[in-house]
Amino acid sequence: MAFVTSSNLLPSCLKLNNTYTSISSRLSYNYSCFLSNSSCSSSLYTVGPSGKIHPNSFRVIKGLRSFSNRFHCAAQISEPSVSVDGRSKTEERVVVLVIGGGGREHALCYALRHSPSCDSVFCAPGNVGISSSGDATCVPELDISDSSSVISFCRKWGVGLVVVGPEAPLVSGLANDLVKFGIPTFGPSSEAAALEGSKNFMKSLCDKYGIPTAKYQTFVDPTAAKLYIQEQGAPIVIKADGLAAGKGVIVAMTLEEAYEAVDSMLVKGAFGSAGCRVIVEEFLEGEEASFFSLVDGENAIPLESAQDHKRVGDGDTGPNTGGMGAYSPAPVLTKKLESLVMESIILPTVKGMAAEGCKFVGVLYAGLMIEKKSGIPKLIEYNVRFGDPECQVLMVRLESDLAQVLLAASRGELSGVSLNWSPGSAMVVVMASDGYPGSYKKGTVIRNLKEAENVAPSVKIFHAGTAMDSDGNFIAAGGRVLGVTAQGRDLAEARDRAYQAVEEINWPGGFYRRDIGWRALPKKQHVMQD
Repeated sequence: MAFVTSSNLLPSCLKLNNTYTSISSRLSYNYSCFLSNSSCSSSLYTVGPSGKIHPNSFRVIKGLRSFSNRFHCAAQISEPSVSVDGRSKTEERVVVLVIGGGGREHALCYALRHSPSCDSVFCAPGNVGISSSGDATCVPELDISDSSSVISFCRKWGVGLVVVGPEAPLVSGLANDLVKFGIPTFGPSSEAAALEGSKNFMKSLCDKYGIPTAKYQTFVDPTAAKLYIQEQGAPIVIKADGLAAGKGVIVAMTLEEAYEAVDSMLVKGAFGSAGCRVIVEEFLEGEEASFFSLVDGENAIPLESAQDHKRVGDGDTGPNTGGMGAYSPAPVLTKKLESLVMESIILPTVKGMAAEGCKFVGVLYAGLMIEKKSGIPKLIEYNVRFGDPECQVLMVRLESDLAQVLLAASRGELSGVSLNWSPGSAMVVVMASDGYPGSYKKGTVIRNLKEAENVAPSVKIFHAGTAMDSDGNFIAAGGRVLGVTAQGRDLAEARDRAYQAVEEINWPGGFYRRDIGWRALPKKQHVMQD
């Protein structure tokens, strides 16, 4: 049987046995996500000796005050939640540009707008929900695929921090270009982003540094892949190697489904170049969880747990999606398990990336499987950006100054940072267009969003895929459209408030899962009101 080995499929600049393109001369920059289940500070894990901590500095161009839709943070600076070297300090204000236009970016804009040191928030391209809520000034005309245009915008408006939301600009090197021009950027280099951009790269790193993950092989030949699948049996997992908008993973319950998945990627090109090679992976049975840690190249701060629901249907049935809901905290990830994840997965990854000449600075968003038979956490995948919809529940719980946190991380100053979180729980229920994750109709009208947000003060609706028609109505413009988010004293209260808000929304062209949080709570069905 012929198969492609993991070591010879890495991009030429990323081969583990060769020298990487050096990025040590570049400024540090990163990308992060936050989780906790209590109002407490995060622990700090140190991989190597940290450098001296320098006070953050920011610049705000006064000319920005002429911008017609500029938004100010309402909070006053008193006792900052971010401290450096254990000392609180008063921060200057900063102008932030968020790259992206989905629910994750709306949540980031929301948290940044509430950051005491945040002077203004721009979002490019943004969406009508972000702009209409006042959470940011949207810049739809800015071409985020053109680094020079983004750089020019930052210089014109005195942007002191760029936060890159989606994975594609990170993999394509937007952060590299911004940092080269001296613009503080929160998001990893294209080299480091290969942890998400190539599943084979991630698996190879796991092999070399003993990081627990599912058994696998990588293939470019469909016949060889099918022979391996036949030997392993079903269920089995087929993954496109590259970025496929969260849809490149097929959990095949039968051999026929697995063969069809291989053909769709390697023969029919369903995912284009992202599926030109596939990873055939052992099926792990257990409970999934998302684990986030903030990394500055040497230090890693473990952030607490969250859990999302990838399958489209109730009871975790049907095809995978980008995510149909999430909640925080996730009871499955105990403090003991958190320590195990840090020691067996996160820290070896940080050390491994540094040893390979590709130091990682950013967020490591680890998709885990807590294996049923052993209780041991195994790494399913890495993302190098905020999860969506996990970001929504994280941002409503974050009490620290997000702008300061992101700046400190991007400058390698995490050793002095602590994070504060609201107690209790949060849940987001995603409302999607009928037909998603398959083909769906755009332009269906959505009503009663204000009424939904008025269900409780803790309810916030994040827009992922909306537009506005000529009559001023919100309409669906994507697959995942809304993220109805709520906080509560516990998960049950957060769930009840989120579903009460969902039921206020009048959208005949949409659907949602009625069992978000079912693993952590007694089963409770929610039916949309007529």
